[in-house]
Amino acid sequence: MITLITGENSFENERKIKQLIAEFEGSPERFDGATLELRQLPDLLMGGTLFASKRLVIIRGLSENKTLWNDFGDWTTRVTDDVHLMLVETKPDKRTKTYKQLQKAAEVYESKIWTDRDSLMAQRWVEQEAASLGFNLDKKCMRLLVERVGVDQWLLYRALEKLAAMQTVTPELIEDIIEANPMENVFNVFEGALRGDSLKVKKMLATLELTEDPYRLFGLLGTQGFQLAALCVAEGRTSAEVAKDLGAHPFALSKLAPYAGKLGVAGGKKVSAAFAEADASMKTSAEDPWLLIERLLVKIANI
Repeated sequence: MITLITGENSFENERKIKQLIAEFEGSPERFDGATLELRQLPDLLMGGTLFASKRLVIIRGLSENKTLWNDFGDWTTRVTDDVHLMLVETKPDKRTKTYKQLQKAAEVYESKIWTDRDSLMAQRWVEQEAASLGFNLDKKCMRLLVERVGVDQWLLYRALEKLAAMQTVTPELIEDIIEANPMENVFNVFEGALRGDSLKVKKMLATLELTEDPYRLFGLLGTQGFQLAALCVAEGRTSAEVAKDLGAHPFALSKLAPYAGKLGVAGGKKVSAAFAEADASMKTSAEDPWLLIERLLVKIANI
């Protein structure tokens, strides 16, 4: 039997691996595919050992071993019934002959990384995982947790483990003990600027400066600015329609929509001009990038 675990969602991949190991009665044999040699394959794939009649053989990253990967497809028919071969490949080349042969010979489990579009799926998953950890979350808490943490399953699961130790989970508790992800922080500081609260902006930037990279933060702010500008010129269209055009999550744009309505087309153009000026300065100026970001947000606060 062959199982191919593929995809870039490491959380789902590792959970599947753990499940298959738990179902196997014995100790798995693990190998680094990048260092395997052709002469090792017969011993790995054909038959039991002196110590076990059934074997679970886990090979990670075999596709990185180009020479062996190119010929491995021919070995798929040689895997004996007493060997369960588990291949773990994050991003194999699906155009190769070996991958196409594995599609026919193996049970393929493919995971996909969640994006902002999957927030509803993430909320349902959070509900199920919380129940498995022995506690319940209401809809408000589920939504807040996903908004605060994002859709990264590793981060969500660690947050759930932290909440599982609490007697009662409330929105206030989530905000108190669960650290917000960078995008949430970015929206909060951008929202402060849109509200005209320069003092709040400066305080938040002082906190972000302790942990964030300024160029990364500017890039995330730029995304927010672009989405806001798109909403400002989208007269007569809903935020959900604009989100679909941009490939963004509707919820993210729905939070910006009220500010776009107040700014209008003229205000949106001023915000875009402020970002363009800041972008040029970030690329060419020797000034402190944090100062440039603060200047940008204070300018937006005064529009």
